[in-house]
Order: sequence, then structure tokens, then C-alpha cells
Amino acid sequence: MNLPHRYATPLAALALLLAFAASAADGARVRVDWTDPSQFTELKYYHGTRDTRPTEWLEPLARHLRARAERILPAGEQLEVTFTDVQRAGNYEPGHGPRLDEVRIVRDIYPPRIDLRFRLLDANGTVLREGERKLRDTAFLMRDGAHDDDPLRFEKRLLDQWLRKEFAARAG
Repeated sequence: MNLPHRYATPLAALALLLAFAASAADGARVRVDWTDPSQFTELKYYHGTRDTRPTEWLEPLARHLRARAERILPAGEQLEVTFTDVQRAGNYEPGHGPRLDEVRIVRDIYPPRIDLRFRLLDANGTVLREGERKLRDTAFLMRDGAHDDDPLRFEKRLLDQWLRKEFAARAG
């Protein structure tokens, strides 16, 4: 049964809570969560009937960020990241007819955007660095794609760029 989007938020919150608890329980050095996806730009202004499941793109982005950050962070450090807004690359252009209402059109006017908060902690739990970042890539279509067949390739590349810029110089 597909629930309308307005009912999906409590379910998404429960899924988030379970994922975050599992992450904390397994001693993960990188924890990724998100605020209410219904308030994300990706979903907030959409008023159609399309079945949108934010966990279908938030969870893969979180897994990707965890895996990449694990490789960059020095031993003993922990990273906590919260996605506060996401607008995936591309958008829906319903004016093209009923068969294209459900197709995400990727154009340079629809760049990927991710807003996040983060905290970097040392082994004792002392905050080494924290802040908010607004990640944007307006030239996303001009870059080589490392994940060409991945529907989240632009967002993953945006996260990779942030990790390199924010943490890689320290890991050297």
C-alpha cells in the first residue's frame, strides 16, 4: 500500500530513528541523519500525485557519505552529519504531457544542492570543528561523472567534493 506523502513523514522519521540507533549501536565513526524530509526543497514545493519516498535517495546518500568519510577521517575521530535540505539535480516539468510528468529532467538550471550541519569530534568527544555548509555545484553537467549510471551521481559527487575540501587536507 502506498501512503500519501503527508503520512510518509512519520514513517520516515521512524526509519531515521532506527537507522540512527543502529549506526550508534555498531560504533560507527560516521553518523548521518536528516531533518524532516517533507520540508526539503526536493519535496516541499511538489503538489502532484507522484509517490515520493525520500528514504529512497536519503539512505543511499547517507551510506555513500559514511563510506567516503570513513576513508578520510584519521583514526579515533568521529563525524556527525545532518542533512537539513536537499534538492536533487534535475526537476519535473509537467507541461510536457502526461507521459513525461513522472520523468526527472536534468538541465543546468536545476543543479544539485545539499545543506548540512556537521560536527567533527576527537576520540574524547571534544568538538574539533563544526558548522553548517551549503553545497552547490552549478557546473555539475560539465564535470566528468564518476558514477555515470547512478541516479544520485551528482549529489554523491557534491558530497565527495565537500569531504575533500573540508577534511582531506587534515588527513594527509
